[in-house]
Amino acid sequence: MAETNPPAPEQPAGATTVEPAKPAPKRTTNTAARPRVEKLPPYNVVLLDDDHHTYAYVIEMLVALFGHDPQKAFKMAQEVDAKGRVIVLTTHKEKAELKRDQITAYGADVRMESSAGSMSAVVEPAME
Repeated sequence: MAETNPPAPEQPAGATTVEPAKPAPKRTTNTAARPRVEKLPPYNVVLLDDDHHTYAYVIEMLVALFGHDPQKAFKMAQEVDAKGRVIVLTTHKEKAELKRDQITAYGADVRMESSAGSMSAVVEPAME
């Protein structure tokens, strides 16, 4: 019987054979296994005006609760005074509700005798 494969060539003594590198197995990502992350719908935290809190109180509160700089907080205080409401933050619903609760728990304005408690705020869906 005849061999179909030719004999391997002989190598000199001490020589090593190097096999060609095999490519790494391809990694496939299964996108169906990963849940699609959807962006949460935005909500506005809206501060409502009243006559029982000073500009200083509003500015102090906005700086303390939202980290707004005093100039931005002053502009928001002007807007709430002029228009009766101002959007102080737009975020996802859970954080918006937390921030609303922080506003309503901030306490009375010690600068005014007529101030019996915190300011009011509401959470409403934001227009995208």
